[in-house]
Amino acid sequence: MQVRIVTDAPGSVRAGALVVPVFSGDSGLDGVAKTIDTEIGGALADISAGEHKGKLAEITLVHARDKNFKRVLMVGLGERAKFEPYMLARYAGAAVRYLGKRGFTEIAFALPELAKGKEAAAGSFIVEGALTGTIDTTMYQNEPDKTIKLQKVIILADGLDRKELEKGAERGEILGEAVNAARRMALTPANDMTPTHMAKRAKELAKEAGLDIDVLDEDEMKKHGMGSLLGVSRGSDEEAKMIVLTYKGDSSSKDVLALVGKGLTFDSGGISIKPAENMHEMKYDMSGGAGVIAAMYAIGKLKPKINVIGVVPASENLPGPRAMKPGDVLKAMNGKTIEVINTDAEGRLILADALCYSAKLGATKIIDAATLTGACVVALGHAASGLMGNDENLIQHFLAASKPTGERYWHMPLFDDYATATKSEIADLRNSAGRAAGSLTAGSFLKAFVGETPWIHLDIAGTAYLEGESAWQAKGPTGTPVRAFVSFVESLANGDEKASANGAVAKTATI
Repeated sequence: MQVRIVTDAPGSVRAGALVVPVFSGDSGLDGVAKTIDTEIGGALADISAGEHKGKLAEITLVHARDKNFKRVLMVGLGERAKFEPYMLARYAGAAVRYLGKRGFTEIAFALPELAKGKEAAAGSFIVEGALTGTIDTTMYQNEPDKTIKLQKVIILADGLDRKELEKGAERGEILGEAVNAARRMALTPANDMTPTHMAKRAKELAKEAGLDIDVLDEDEMKKHGMGSLLGVSRGSDEEAKMIVLTYKGDSSSKDVLALVGKGLTFDSGGISIKPAENMHEMKYDMSGGAGVIAAMYAIGKLKPKINVIGVVPASENLPGPRAMKPGDVLKAMNGKTIEVINTDAEGRLILADALCYSAKLGATKIIDAATLTGACVVALGHAASGLMGNDENLIQHFLAASKPTGERYWHMPLFDDYATATKSEIADLRNSAGRAAGSLTAGSFLKAFVGETPWIHLDIAGTAYLEGESAWQAKGPTGTPVRAFVSFVESLANGDEKASANGAVAKTATI
């Protein structure tokens, strides 16, 4: 997709359609929208005063046959007072999905006056949203209906800082491509996205982004004592893989951030088998791992001054003849023994060894992401991911850095009571403590494998994929937590960690 930033007069821009922002309320039109409204005889103002209420991603198409742009698409941005730059990604995505399905290949975007002073963020979100709006779930259809074939995005820089817009657009293209890479991996069915396939895709992305990569096979895992991950893998003919991506951006520092992602390429539940209904969605159980691989790709492209490793334990969880059974005891890499109460609580088992391995590789901070518990969906629905950890400064920094991305994270507690609930009568730990506070007992289980290393756990079970589409994004995988990971890494590279610990809001390069 080609991206152009132009300073031409809005009315002279040649494109299949011109997209203009509209706020709710009496003063819905401003800037370019107001200028274009005058050129086409006040049609936008008439519609804005009537049927178009300016709600976020609300759409109205207006014909302008005698203009260089043949159509004007009004897209709502909600209340002016509540505007945040990330909403521009949804604005752009909604436009691309609406116009793209109608055959438009060149789309011009006007920005609201509120983008002034925030041009880098605005450029990044417009391009990110445009790219992520192109993805559909039709990748295996021979004759997909109404495919989106966007070729060019034009951003109108009238009255804005063009250089900052260009800087942001470059970042947005990298981030949009990364988010889409994660979504495509998650969309791929489990027969084409085995642990081996996942490692192969990681190698391809690592090569593109200039990352180092190492993939451990099961023999190497045995040497490291990764009995917890290997216990999950026993039920499948597909060999597990431990994927390690390395980005060395600061040779003067010994600090290393580890991003760890659950890579369950299919989860049947094992012996504790899941109900058949919606089991096909368990191909998405590797979304955390896909998010780590994609975030590392973006980090390699953006080149922040920081050291980051991405660790993805990849496995299948199937009820084969050698599958682990309820009552079995596994031994993790750090020597802790685990009683298997429920074989469907497997994500924490593969993460246990990945967290231990991250520490062995020198991680001084760890963030893991996993579609870990249905309990988190019960608690937060699909509106936010659960967040818990062992270091308050790290947590507050992550929350501050992730907030501008539009991804939502909700801080949940890890009281000692939850750790007590995971104790086993015959082993050090049990992998399931029942229904009560299920997401928190799972988090407490993981905490036992990070030692004193500052650590955050993200439960993305309710946000990694959605059952219905939105105006700006197809149904299925969302790319969470790629945006937050990248924003947090940029914030660390910018030296915002100390400021965040003192209560200031973390910044990133463009947001």
